[in-house]
Amino acid sequence: MAQTFAVEMIGVAKALKGLGERNIADQIERSGTSISANIAEANHPQSRSDMISKFEIALKEANETENWLSVCMRADLISETEYTLLHKRLIRIKILLIASIRTLKEQGA
Repeated sequence: MAQTFAVEMIGVAKALKGLGERNIADQIERSGTSISANIAEANHPQSRSDMISKFEIALKEANETENWLSVCMRADLISETEYTLLHKRLIRIKILLIASIRTLKEQGA
């Protein structure tokens, strides 16, 4: 799910670059692809606390991506329909990250 979202963020960034919005494109591509990268790192942690840390970083990147998606929609750089689709996918990722972090913390870091 996170990898698919990362690919979609690359597509959004490419479209934004085509509109001359390189700075925003770079920001949303970086944060949107970082979610998947941190989840991948969390799957091979050095410790439970390392796993929690990677999931927390992924969640922070998801929050940043959520902000950039909103900015893009409000600035008419992406359609409301595209925003809604991407936002729903991002919320699912955030829910899974929050649940994972909570479970790991309850089990004891």
